[in-house]
Amino acid sequence: MTLLLKNTDIKGLLSPQELITELKDGFEKYSIMRNIDGQRANSPLPNDYSSSMIIFPGLLNEIPAYTVKVHAKFQNQSPSIKGVIHLHDLNNGDLLSIMDSPYLTAVRTGLSGALGTHILSHSNASRVTIIGCGVQGELQLRSLTYFRSISKVYAFDLIPEKARLFANKMSTELNIPVFASESLEEVTKQAEIIISATWSEEPFLFPKMIQPGTHITTLGADQPGKCEISAELIQQSVFICDDINLSEKMGAIGGAGLTRKDVVPYELGEVLAGYRSGRTSPEEITVFGSVGLAFQDLVVAWNVYQKAIEKGIGESFDFNL
Repeated sequence: MTLLLKNTDIKGLLSPQELITELKDGFEKYSIMRNIDGQRANSPLPNDYSSSMIIFPGLLNEIPAYTVKVHAKFQNQSPSIKGVIHLHDLNNGDLLSIMDSPYLTAVRTGLSGALGTHILSHSNASRVTIIGCGVQGELQLRSLTYFRSISKVYAFDLIPEKARLFANKMSTELNIPVFASESLEEVTKQAEIIISATWSEEPFLFPKMIQPGTHITTLGADQPGKCEISAELIQQSVFICDDINLSEKMGAIGGAGLTRKDVVPYELGEVLAGYRSGRTSPEEITVFGSVGLAFQDLVVAWNVYQKAIEKGIGESFDFNL
């Protein structure tokens, strides 16, 4: 039998802070112990600003299952990401569950981005700039509060009203001063931490805009043709990514027109495991380039599936009939 879990089921079962340790361990295992790379297969669709994507296989030692995620991205619709995660038994391939994926994906992206941001930023960095005031901008900021105190937030979006709405919502929710701005250069120069989650196809963050010691997390470059950070800024920074191969193929490295030979990148899992250094001086600019990995889907999907079985939530369906 296959357990069907809809969006409301997942929201009721998912406790984001419970997943932090599992995701951290997952990053370490993925970088140090993996023998099968995570894959992301992407194709454009006929409609403007739309694409399809498959992210697979979600694998981790000690979890007896794997995931395959099928996504549609429609930039001008809300929600912009739609799709499902298939959770399979690792031993025989049985389809254990089909889950609605947008909320699950958003949460794991928020937590993973915040983990990288926290590890690579100054220990006392507290002024944060959010570029791109959509769902992921909210989740990145909310997730970062699980790791550290934030004193002030600046918000920028190409649509100024979105930045104003973001500022009002998040300042009320988090009890943190959040200021909307229509000047990208102003908010980057004020920040100790910059988090960017946009649909941009051209770089908009350059060295002259960034103060020494700043950390930048870039999430927008997650498929070919997308870019947020210039090649010059990446090359002048300590660059950490979630997967070097994917970052070169479709992430921040490749989006900026670079290769791994131009950058000398490390993976976040290597830093978390102590195999590589992250930030080594207060003046360094650090960058975390995240494309998003299949194992992250597995961590969250397995957690949700186990809770659903325990609590009797979801609808069972037999595809073999």
